[in-house]
Order: sequence, then C-alpha cells, then structure tokens
Amino acid sequence: MSYFSVRNITKRYSGHTALTNVSIDVPKQSIFGLLGPNGAGKTSLIRIINQITGPDEGEVFFDSEKLAPHHVDRIGYLPEERGLYKKMKVGEQALYLAQLKGVNKADAMKRLKYWFEKFEIQAWWNKKVEELSKGMQQKVQFIVTVIHEPSLLIFDEPFSGFDPINVNLLKDEILALRDKGATIIFSTHNMASVEELCDDIALINKSHKILEGSVKEIKKQYKTNTYSLDFDGYSGAAEALLPVGFELLDEQSDDDLRQAIVRIPEKATQNELLQAFMPHVNIHAFKEIIPTMNEIFIRKVNEASKPFLNL
Repeated sequence: MSYFSVRNITKRYSGHTALTNVSIDVPKQSIFGLLGPNGAGKTSLIRIINQITGPDEGEVFFDSEKLAPHHVDRIGYLPEERGLYKKMKVGEQALYLAQLKGVNKADAMKRLKYWFEKFEIQAWWNKKVEELSKGMQQKVQFIVTVIHEPSLLIFDEPFSGFDPINVNLLKDEILALRDKGATIIFSTHNMASVEELCDDIALINKSHKILEGSVKEIKKQYKTNTYSLDFDGYSGAAEALLPVGFELLDEQSDDDLRQAIVRIPEKATQNELLQAFMPHVNIHAFKEIIPTMNEIFIRKVNEASKPFLNL
C-alpha cells in the first residue's frame, strides 16, 4: 500500500524542465531510495514534497490525502545543505527548533536528552555550532530532523561528513525509525548504502523516471546467468571443461587457487556447470554473480543517455 505517491509531476523553470511526468509510489513503513545523477531532478522533487515549490502539472498524495500545508508537521527533512545557526549554542538551538516543530518544551527536553545520550554528545549542549566538526553538526541536524517524530522522513545524503563508524550508527538509527513505523525517502549517490537500506527505489535521469521497483526484484531482473567458480587441482584450460554454449568470461589465479567466471545459457542450470567441473577439480566456492545497484545505476543512466548523445 502506497503511503506517499507522486502522480505525473512536471516541473519547469525558465528554459529548463526539471521533472517530466514523474510518478512514484512509496510503500508505508519502507525505505525508498530516490536516485539519480547530479542535475537529474531529485532535488526539485524533494522541494515539491516539502511544499517549498509546487509542480506545474500533476499531484502529490500523502496517506491517501492530497498534499496540503498541514502535512508539513508530519514530515522531517534533512537537506544535503545543512541549516544550523553557527553562532547559536547547540542545545539552545535544538530546543528552539523542536518547539518550532510543535513539540512542547518539556517533551522537547525529554526527547533531546534521549538523543544526546544515545549519540553520546551531552558535552556539546553548550558549545556553539561553529565549534563542531562537520560530522558533529550532522548528528545535531539528524536529531533536529527526527525530534518531532514525523511519519515521513526525507534524508538527502545523510552520511555526508561521517566516518565509517558514525555512518553505521546512523544506518542503524534509520533502520530503527523504519521499524518503529516511519516511512523514509532516502536520496544518495552511495549505491552500497542503497543495497543495505532501501526496500524500493526510483531512478531519475534528465528529468525522467527510468527505473522503479523493489531492490530485490530489480537485481533479479538484471541478472546475467553468470557464476564464479573457485577451484584447484587442475592444470588444464578451464574453457575445455565447459559444456557447449557455456561462455568463459574471465579466469584468474591467486597462488594455487583459480577462479573461472562463466555465463551459462538461458535454459541451462548451474548444476550442469558444476557437473562438468566436479570430476576434474576440487571446488572451493561457487556463487551466482548478482549485479550491484551501482552497476545497474550506471547501465541504466548510460542507456538513457544514448538518445541524447545521438542527436
């Protein structure tokens, strides 16, 4: 069931179309990846969702209602460009922003205490924002984004400025928010994070949506029937062991261990590949090679760009 949906959105600026007839469906209590190269139209769509700008055509629906001003209170937005007041003290600012989002002072203090302790940043309460590193500021910005417990969260490059330990910390918190009921739109260029976090994605390129669906189904759709086989105990050519129609794409050696990358025909099975090798080699590992989201991203963007390149 879609919790948030965009229907046939088109957005034009002077001499430029940012979005062309884009539709997306974000399932309830999911993490939805909004992907695309720089300039694809992602930021324009996020600005429309946040009602910063309006579409020229199309509609947006939030929990079965047409998007309206009162929905702002149910949305939390972490922009890529951070917006904290640098001269203001961290705690004072967090309290102010929480109250600005409709949380009363007593509840705001209770929630901020919880988050500051969770992120181990109690010592920052009386520091000015400008005294903090980019990563520290990012933690404060994250807390401010979620403090009013919105049902829809929009994170735009949330891991920018974080070291790997804090990236994992934030990933855990995003997953926990989803598990507690939040619906999350997640915009990033980090495809590894998409694979770890996202249930569904939409890929936008040159103002058009060019791909949408569940991460699992998309990866399955772009499989190429390719397998890697690690083996030893055989000195001949790996290609000589392949049944007719099987294609050796690559072969590598590491000390005594060899690896063959093989594409099998559409109607063949992986068992046929194993049966061809097993009488002749010692098999150490065998797995299907599934394309990464990064590979699918590059492939789809390149495919979509070809018509423009041929003009």
